[in-house]
Amino acid sequence: MSRRINALIYAAIVGLVIVAIFLGFLSGFDNIVSWILIISLILVSFIYGKTKKSNQIEWKDEYSVGVQILDDDHKKLVQLLNQFSTAYDYAMSESFERKALEDLIDYTKTHFSREEQIMEENGYPDVENHKAQHKKMIAQVETFVELYNLKGHDALEEVSNFLTKWLINHINGTDKQYTEHLNNRGVL
Repeated sequence: MSRRINALIYAAIVGLVIVAIFLGFLSGFDNIVSWILIISLILVSFIYGKTKKSNQIEWKDEYSVGVQILDDDHKKLVQLLNQFSTAYDYAMSESFERKALEDLIDYTKTHFSREEQIMEENGYPDVENHKAQHKKMIAQVETFVELYNLKGHDALEEVSNFLTKWLINHINGTDKQYTEHLNNRGVL
């Protein structure tokens, strides 16, 4: 079942329980059923909050590539990816989804450009391979945009999953390969 349906079912149940509590209190505040429902509502809300799966990425120090400006870019990308995931998870309006996706893509291109420039300026030997990975990723994202234009919201799960995996794998893999080289050149 999709998250939207789960959230809708949860909201409907909570609404019904609140109505039942209110109706129970109409007969007096000593109505034990209303108090039991209040306790149940609190427990269900607590359990739901603990068990719901989040697509949000939390920045970890282990993602650091040792270059502050690039780490800041990566943090911004994580923030934009989380914003995009929220737009998808909660089925925001098409304009919000599209804006979140466009912001993520635009900043990704900005980051790639900055990263490539820093690598070139500092003679990073594998810069061409790194650029090729960036181009391949942008091409993949552009196909997702086309898919979104055709399918709308239903295409976003695949986009969200791809971008989340790609970003973390790219930072922890390819990007970490330039850390020593750039740090040795005084780029911190």
